Amino acid sequence: MKIVRYQAADGIHYGVECEGSIERIGGDPFETIEWTGEVDCLSEVRLLCPVDRPRIFGVAYNYRQHTDESGKEQPTLPVLFMKPSTAASGNGDMIEYPSDGEIVHYEAELVAIIGKGGRHISKENALQHVLGYTCGNDISDRVIQRQESKFGCLLAGKGYDTFAPLGPAIVTDLDPANLDVILRQNGTVKQSGNTRDLVYPVADIVAYLSRFMTLLPGDVIMTGTPAGVGPIVPGDDLEVEIPGIGVLKNPVVSAAH
Repeated sequence: MKIVRYQAADGIHYGVECEGSIERIGGDPFETIEWTGEVDCLSEVRLLCPVDRPRIFGVAYNYRQHTDESGKEQPTLPVLFMKPSTAASGNGDMIEYPSDGEIVHYEAELVAIIGKGGRHISKENALQHVLGYTCGNDISDRVIQRQESKFGCLLAGKGYDTFAPLGPAIVTDLDPANLDVILRQNGTVKQSGNTRDLVYPVADIVAYLSRFMTLLPGDVIMTGTPAGVGPIVPGDDLEVEIPGIGVLKNPVVSAAH
């Protein structure tokens, strides 16, 4: 299924996209999907971030080539950070380039959406807790990030509003072990990786996170970015594509302040 969250004339809904139409569902898709019988035309609605104000977990240095290009040691355990829920945005939404930004980078990522929460989840059962997958772009202010990293922190540089675009849909029944992850900047491919190269695959990340905290339905896990990260500037158009999921498109604009 291709699950979308969208703004229609009569409010915000979840639905399942199929050939240009959306079959509306009641409530959210994290429990039992209930069909309402209503159908919306895809061209008449606006797609939104697939999850409203989610908890966002990130995994740093989860592709060896990206770790090498960052000049870091290879990790011996998942390197975790969080982005605030206010960083989340959707397909077509603007990425705001900070007024004092100097070096801001794109990072294309496969994103896992938790459907069934839990604690102490085994690696063998971990994927049963994942509702589906979407595209993500972990926008990062490198100047602030490097200053924070000296003291073991990783928050503000990745936490600006609009710095976690997600979408366009949550796709279920995908194998996360062999998915291409592509980023285009103004139509030019800048990143081209595959999730088979993840140091810690999705199941490992879900199990590891659940050792420390209860995962909740709607939690978002950004699984890491392949090599090829680079700077963005206002005026750029960014596209993250994962075949089987779709294309996440976001323009870069100058922040108002």
